[in-house]
Amino acid sequence: TPSSAALNGANCTLSPAHTGRVNILAAAPGLAIVHADTVDRINAIHESITLATLRPFERIESRQMLATVKIIPFSAPQWAVRKAGQLARVGPLSVAPFVSKRIALISTSVPGMKQALLEKTRAVLDQRVRALGSNIISEQRVTHDASAIAGAISECMATQPDILLIMGASAITDRADSVPAGIIDAGGTIEHFGMPVDPGNLLLLAEIRGTPVIGVPGCARSPKLNGLDFVLQRICAGVPMTAADIKVMGVGGLLKEIPTRPHPREKQTSVAPGHHIEAIVLAAGRSTRMGSQNKLLLPLQGVPMIQRTVNAVLSSRVSGTTIVTGHNADAIEAALKGMRVNIARNPDFATGMASSLRTGLSAIGHDASAVLVCLGDMPAVSAADIDRLISAFDPEAGRTIIVPTVWGKRGNPILFGRQFFEEMSASTGDTGARALLNAYPEAIYEVEMESAAVLADADTPAAFEALQAEFGK
Repeated sequence: TPSSAALNGANCTLSPAHTGRVNILAAAPGLAIVHADTVDRINAIHESITLATLRPFERIESRQMLATVKIIPFSAPQWAVRKAGQLARVGPLSVAPFVSKRIALISTSVPGMKQALLEKTRAVLDQRVRALGSNIISEQRVTHDASAIAGAISECMATQPDILLIMGASAITDRADSVPAGIIDAGGTIEHFGMPVDPGNLLLLAEIRGTPVIGVPGCARSPKLNGLDFVLQRICAGVPMTAADIKVMGVGGLLKEIPTRPHPREKQTSVAPGHHIEAIVLAAGRSTRMGSQNKLLLPLQGVPMIQRTVNAVLSSRVSGTTIVTGHNADAIEAALKGMRVNIARNPDFATGMASSLRTGLSAIGHDASAVLVCLGDMPAVSAADIDRLISAFDPEAGRTIIVPTVWGKRGNPILFGRQFFEEMSASTGDTGARALLNAYPEAIYEVEMESAAVLADADTPAAFEALQAEFGK
């Protein structure tokens, strides 16, 4: 017990001794401060004395166990207890409590970027900082260029925030990119770019007039643990955060099986033409912008649009095809009668595309390596277009989200590796899996297409007329 009392560092409490054990508990939420060398020296004294702790800088809640001391036999040698007490007095254990911080946020956007994405990102960041007892006090939204970012930084600094976060519309690629350039233009200093934490590699640490500035990695659009959490937690706990600190985060920095790597415990296969990739064709929507007619049943040269779309999918290298129906389900399914497809009806189709995506994912094969998400109203997309996307899929090379582009503009269909299936199933509303493109920019591989078919849908009468003209050529 005297040795345990010596371990009772700042913001810690002790449990009563029982069966040779004393637990050290956190008295406040914060970070576990553990001096590993001292802990190792205590455990090396004698086999009868054991001290087990959390990892250094692990987040801890109030009353959570930080460490436990256990005397294994009924007693320990007096000399060993005395030596352990002496080592414990140097303070190997404590808790750095979270202190409320005033945080300013700058969000950048590019043409065509939906405001809904910015709102969702703000909500995720709000949740992240509130969990640390802090708050985002202001947000500036500007275009993604250095001068606009520099101007926003100057405005934010006038409010004297404790921390400044910059959430860029695109990932930071190097020190000359828009976010670091804007920081420099505003009089700041870049401390470090990149970190050995995955996800979170592309974090930027900077400072301006003593205020920490963080260039937020794209993965922070997701609430899942990533490198930003490590940095924010330390700053909010008053723990120094320097380039040197970031460089030693590699051990334990592999946080999960991220989409840019295959699962190491799964059998590895090369992405060959016969790779098991399934397709989901979304055909459950209400077609409200087309008027009284269901766009998917409109004829193109005598063939219903949905049938043309599905024909192209079936003629490609996909291993299986699932059609998700909902609105006018009987008529859609009748148009596909006799085709080699699985039908999955979505009773919740009125809630948006996400429910149809969830229905489709639950119906595909459990051994699918990836899924190609197709829209039913894109009949101009050919089997060759689809095969071009399938050929680009290569998890070992980091190609796990395959997006078709024309003149730099992204289209459909999009191929997603199975690492994303869980998050795709958890999506809500009408955005489907599009949010993943912003959450995992490092996983995206763009394929420039030879035609604009991947951009041509038929949501409106005018768009359908344009398609008819194209098919008539």
